[in-house]
Amino acid sequence: MARDVSDSTPIGSRDELVGWLESGCRPANDWRLGTEHEKIPFHVADHSPVPYDHPAGIRALLDGLAARTGWTPIMEGDHPIGLYSEDGGAISLEPGGQFELSGAPLATLHDTAAELDAHLADAKAVAEPLGVRFLTLGMSPLWSRAETPVMPKQRYDIMRRYMPKVGSLGLDMMLRTSTVQVNLDFGSEADMVRKLRVSLALQPVATALFANSPFTEGKPNGLLSMRSHIWTDTDRDRTGMLAFAFEDGMGFQRYVDYALDVPMYFVKRGETYIDVAGASFRDFLDGKLPALPGETASLADWANHLSTIFPEVRLKRFLEMRGADVGDRDMIVALSAFWTGLLYDSAALDAAWRLVKGWTAEQRQQLRDDVPARGFEARIDGRSMRELAADVLALSEQGLARRARVNAAGADERIWLAPLQTIVAEGRSNAARLLARYHGEWRESVLPTFEECVF
Repeated sequence: MARDVSDSTPIGSRDELVGWLESGCRPANDWRLGTEHEKIPFHVADHSPVPYDHPAGIRALLDGLAARTGWTPIMEGDHPIGLYSEDGGAISLEPGGQFELSGAPLATLHDTAAELDAHLADAKAVAEPLGVRFLTLGMSPLWSRAETPVMPKQRYDIMRRYMPKVGSLGLDMMLRTSTVQVNLDFGSEADMVRKLRVSLALQPVATALFANSPFTEGKPNGLLSMRSHIWTDTDRDRTGMLAFAFEDGMGFQRYVDYALDVPMYFVKRGETYIDVAGASFRDFLDGKLPALPGETASLADWANHLSTIFPEVRLKRFLEMRGADVGDRDMIVALSAFWTGLLYDSAALDAAWRLVKGWTAEQRQQLRDDVPARGFEARIDGRSMRELAADVLALSEQGLARRARVNAAGADERIWLAPLQTIVAEGRSNAARLLARYHGEWRESVLPTFEECVF
């Protein structure tokens, strides 16, 4: 999330929280897609991570991008911690210095590709004179936690203190992983529920297709997507497959009840983040938060709280697909293409639901648990993940064909699925390809990733 929300409207009742989510409903003609991706910077000279305050550091990158793009700095004290543009795009910093582009809401995947190309050109123009480049991997392949710099953001200080209390891998999630996500709209409560259920059930398919984090601290970690595995032991109160979403009565109110029971991290007042980690938002609604006695929550507090919940698919006033490792430029656009084709075409969405509706909660969870290590060899309901991925990819392709959004050359959005079609045809994720090279031509070294796995 690039900027914390600052709407100080007080919350009068739980119904207002439901209404806030429901206000995201919009007609299909107004549906947009917003692509977010993170990328890990490194110094070319010695493959070292990029700290914040350094002549060729994160601050210098942000200052250079502000000067080049005209985007407005997001400040915390005297530290720039991000940038934003008037069209809705933003650049933010993840805890370990990962650079995140939160794209503007756009109409087509062609627009997404153009936005991404412009951003990468800007990033390259600023970073290369500093001797900095960016990895296209889902996890930093070389550095330990201790070697990874920490960004000067108050909310991350609070999270870093809390994470070790609730899981063993939360600090790895914060400091060493990189993802790509797409945010998609819904038209009604029923449409939200249908999209949420399909995307939750099929999130492991995206994990398998986009697996790209096989190295940790200079050697294979035994997984294809270590980034995905890390989420299984980050904080069980705020992660997972949301089994309740498949139960009768699912809707905005049910998600609100779930979110109210997720422990808080912080409350922001002015420019200060108050550590309330582990506290109850229900108590906050009632003015009983120990750290702020008598003070009640605002809509900004609610929006910020929702941004600290990390299930495989997150509901805000849109749906956020969270299951994929970042990859190169084409894979970033492919992630948005994959989900847009499935969720923005009613026939594809109906067919996807028919594919998954018979799965039990236990089957869905088992698939999610198996995929980080087994990838296309994982199985559900007697089928391999590779077979399932081929079927789902075909549905996405059909959905994009029916959308019929063409570029200047007359090509529709199906062109952006090409890298996924290659992966399914070969039955090998990018992680599997990297491991083959590690054991072959790279002679058991991860250093070539700093030459070949870069934007």
